[in-house]
Amino acid sequence: MRRVRRFHPATLFSAFVFALAGVAMLLGGIRLTHFGGSVYFVATGALLLVVAALLLFRVRFAVPLYTVFLLASAAWAVWEVGFDWWQLLPRLDVWFVLGLWLLLPWPRRGLGRNPYHDTARGTGGGFLFLGLLVVAVVGLVGVFQPVPDLAGELPMADVSGPQGDRASRADGDWTDYGSSSWGQRYSPLKQITPDNVSQLQVAWKIQTGDLPGPDDPTETTAENTPLKIGDTVYLCTPHSRVIAVDAATGAKRWEFDPKIQSPIGFKHWEHMTCRGVSYHDDARYAAALIPAPATTAPGVPAPASTAPLPANVLASGTCPRRLFLPTADARLIAINADNGQVCEDFGNKGTVDLRANIGPFTPGGYYSTSPPAVTKDLVIIGGHVTDNESTNEPSGVIRAFDVHDGHLVWNWDPGKPDDTAPIAAGDTYTRNSPNMWSLFSVDEQLGMVYLPMGNQTPDQFAAGRTPTSEKYGAGLVALDVTTGKVKWNYQFTHHDLWDMDVGGQPTLVDLTTDGGVKPAIIASTKQGSIYVLDRRDGTPIVPIHEVPRPQGAVPGDHTAATQPMSDLNMVPPDMRERDMWGTTPFDMLWCRVRFRSLRYDGMYTPPSLQGSLVFPGNFGVFDWGGVSVDPTRQLLLANPSYMAFQSRLIPKDQLDKMEVVESKSETEGIKKAVGIPYGIEVSAFLSPLGIPCQAPPWGYVAGIDLRSGKTLWKHRNGTIVDSAPLPIPMPLGVPSLGGMVTTAGGLTFLSGTLDYYLRAYDVRTGRKLWEARLPAGGQATPMSYADNTGRQYILVVAGGHGSLGTKQGDWVIAYALPK
Repeated sequence: MRRVRRFHPATLFSAFVFALAGVAMLLGGIRLTHFGGSVYFVATGALLLVVAALLLFRVRFAVPLYTVFLLASAAWAVWEVGFDWWQLLPRLDVWFVLGLWLLLPWPRRGLGRNPYHDTARGTGGGFLFLGLLVVAVVGLVGVFQPVPDLAGELPMADVSGPQGDRASRADGDWTDYGSSSWGQRYSPLKQITPDNVSQLQVAWKIQTGDLPGPDDPTETTAENTPLKIGDTVYLCTPHSRVIAVDAATGAKRWEFDPKIQSPIGFKHWEHMTCRGVSYHDDARYAAALIPAPATTAPGVPAPASTAPLPANVLASGTCPRRLFLPTADARLIAINADNGQVCEDFGNKGTVDLRANIGPFTPGGYYSTSPPAVTKDLVIIGGHVTDNESTNEPSGVIRAFDVHDGHLVWNWDPGKPDDTAPIAAGDTYTRNSPNMWSLFSVDEQLGMVYLPMGNQTPDQFAAGRTPTSEKYGAGLVALDVTTGKVKWNYQFTHHDLWDMDVGGQPTLVDLTTDGGVKPAIIASTKQGSIYVLDRRDGTPIVPIHEVPRPQGAVPGDHTAATQPMSDLNMVPPDMRERDMWGTTPFDMLWCRVRFRSLRYDGMYTPPSLQGSLVFPGNFGVFDWGGVSVDPTRQLLLANPSYMAFQSRLIPKDQLDKMEVVESKSETEGIKKAVGIPYGIEVSAFLSPLGIPCQAPPWGYVAGIDLRSGKTLWKHRNGTIVDSAPLPIPMPLGVPSLGGMVTTAGGLTFLSGTLDYYLRAYDVRTGRKLWEARLPAGGQATPMSYADNTGRQYILVVAGGHGSLGTKQGDWVIAYALPK
């Protein structure tokens, strides 16, 4: 009796799946090859369609052919990326799973020349098993022989004693954002060591009550590094509130709320943050030897002045110990550090209005996100200016006010750099001059204040910039602290078209070199160079070379022929198509097509109409977190990040036809950029699934010996447990926003990664020794202090970061060894 042909749904289903995958690969592959990309995906699509057809027509050769494809794909993957398991994964994961499916008997039933064949025998299952075994072995090699990080050891011998103004501050205090006015982010405390750090536990934790609300901007952040003076910790919140707590217990002592206001509310602001407050103590300056500004030749120390502050200054001040708070509605307020009351002898009943002489601006478009610099006589402040909004934005003026009564002493306007006398009451500072939104550093012995500069907005089109904007943007400027006059400047990005602000606070260190001890200033930058200059005159200590860079800006603009690169740098290699990543071959293919469709000629590729890849991106290799320096051992600890962005200039005639909801984020969306012929679109370089298109790692911790200029260890850092769809703690190395703090005990701490941890690392090797889970994102720089009993603490603010998508909160947590 003739057998009835059987219907095999598993085989038909397999044919459909292979056909679908084949069509996606073929269409995407054709588009990729159109842009000059790899032909692998066209071949893959064609072969998968053939396999689908063979399955549909029940030809037993389908399985051996797929096995050959699987082996060829494994060979191609190893050729592209070696045995890097994380990069092998998206190249092979789907194909491996499809192979496992075909290894089951049901999809292979009915394959063969006999249309009534109803068995999986003789269809190539054994060959497929061997193929899958080969692919599994390739993956295991990648797992057990991962791509190595740089492993070495930093020298741990002391080279120097206390430096700068550290000697006049108690070891257990943290009196400035960067621990001292030198911005080293270093603590001389030694109680916590690599041997006992694993015993750290929560000593106290509080919640400030300042949580982001529905009417706050997306980029509401908790980037605060608190201060600790005496027995009190002082912190500020995103809404500019100041809270004083007991350093040993976290118990609240007082709170000050400036009740910030906006005529349109806060939701349409670009961001809201308070990185910290500043502190001034009359008694410290009266008791200390305050050196006079240097007037001698370079290399000859200036004589120190032993004169105390005038008695009338000490007697008349209502707040001999005062905090300076920059508010989000552009005020500078002096607060009594002892009780939280306003110091009414400062400015107008305690307040200086920073809107004075600035001219009009969109609410939230001008204020100081960072704490001011404080010297013996002055409080010096700059301000944030909204990026890419228009060419008629507030001035980037730097203003110095008397630290006691708040009168304006000098102003340095980059639009009129030689005129530092206080502006007349009815005049306006130069509109749209380069600004300084980050943190100052001060050398009171040399009499200089150092400014890490941004540039004249808009960032991606610079045809209208003035000669002074071109001179002072995107570099370091040193001003005479008494007069505001320019002492020197050094530019790190010429004609900046990439938002390469110098975001981090410069770090001052007396550096031991072959030519003797030199007063150095270290500037970390978004492009990855770490510039080391003589802080007296701006001459390079570590060589800097002008390197030719890509040309061809949009019509109406130009591109600088060269850009300066320091010999000390963490600049990433140029990106290639094979560096694209994903969770599967499909989103990896999308990223490859996107990569090839963008303009990319390497670092400093100019903005374009088609869209350009910006790598390093807008958050940079180093941003406002800067670097940490151990001055006694002459070591630099850093947390470089590597995330690509994309930018596009949109002609206004096209923009007018688009339905555009203007972005209020610096790093995402479209800005109309009033005053130039283009709109500006900026976004992270992500796949449709929201994961980076570039392969990991995206973040590291690194250790540098400053005397030799060599990076001796560099380890990928952090997991994707808090940013992946599934909470799997895969140690890919994630970006971080925030800085490190290093202690004399041989440890460095970081909390700014995209996963919610505070981690401790051995300074010698970079090995992670301890970690604590945080209740929210820790995008801030930790600090360390000691209470009155000598107990050392590590303190971190865990409040998250709106534009990074980390969990937001209002936590302040202190860790210490058990009593």
